[in-house]
Amino acid sequence: MPLTPMHTDSPEPLLRIRGLKTHFFTADGVVKAVDGVDLDVQQSRTTCILGESGCGKSIMARSILRIVDAPGRIVDGSIIYRAADGRTVDLAAMSPTSKAIREIRGSDISMIFQEPMSSLGPIQKIGKQISETILLHRKMSKAEAKEAAIEMLDRVGIPNPAKRYESYPFELSGGMRQRAMIAMALSCQPRMLIADEPTTALDVTTQAQILDLIADLKEEFDMSVMLITHDLGVVAEVAEDVAVMYMGKVVERGDVYSVFENPKHPYTQALLESVPRIGGVRKARLPAIKGMVPHPLARPSGCSFRTRCERYMPGICDKTEPVLTQEGSSEVACFLYSSELANVR
Repeated sequence: MPLTPMHTDSPEPLLRIRGLKTHFFTADGVVKAVDGVDLDVQQSRTTCILGESGCGKSIMARSILRIVDAPGRIVDGSIIYRAADGRTVDLAAMSPTSKAIREIRGSDISMIFQEPMSSLGPIQKIGKQISETILLHRKMSKAEAKEAAIEMLDRVGIPNPAKRYESYPFELSGGMRQRAMIAMALSCQPRMLIADEPTTALDVTTQAQILDLIADLKEEFDMSVMLITHDLGVVAEVAEDVAVMYMGKVVERGDVYSVFENPKHPYTQALLESVPRIGGVRKARLPAIKGMVPHPLARPSGCSFRTRCERYMPGICDKTEPVLTQEGSSEVACFLYSSELANVR
């Protein structure tokens, strides 16, 4: 895939996603897991993707690396990646098995998967799996790759790394396996790291350690980070930019302070209102978002959130699908912020 020249001093983001649609073609119908995502990931910043389970966060991330399993495939949109030399390439236009995407996958853009036990090869030693990644993308001998793998295991805080190099995944604790996944993802010093729920099933102490580790390595390698989570506490702790997803779309995005201090979309507002607060009324029930996420094969017309929205406007929200528009320092997809409907705010 040819690269398009661009100025290296351009303010363009490291990754620009526009109109991305990833659909699954099943016997029961088409599941629109990602249905028109618009998103920017800025250089050297942490972007958190927030939303309930099933909103399309992980499929969107897998689409970036072109590792969506069949029967899913990208049907529309672009994923423009800006390389270190300033040139750009559309990842969505690449074949998932092409040499071009394999050179980017694991080298320029790496991913930490949600469950390390199922992502690491169970019958292959940890060290060998990391060494193979290094040999695939970096010009090193096997001895040099082993040395680099041991060094990376040490940098992610695994004790006695030379010994752990010879360990199998089942011989490590959950936290150590997660660290080994991070070591593998960072072994080629990528420009962007995608972390898909990296603290799932870990105790709170280990969660904090993993998040601190990712933050430290981000600064050390000057990486961009895309962190996928449904944990608002994690977002508040590490995010610089936030994108809120609902049913395969980004409904609000902006810097973390703007989104958390002054959320615009009713879905974002409802998510934040459901978080327990210190000093709140004792024994008071937390607000909950009414209803359920619609079935993916029975999506509502118009705004996908309208069936759960307290500010639903009949004749408007059910007729047309809102698009992201600038509202203050954030972008929001909601008719409450349409200039024609300003009087209904």
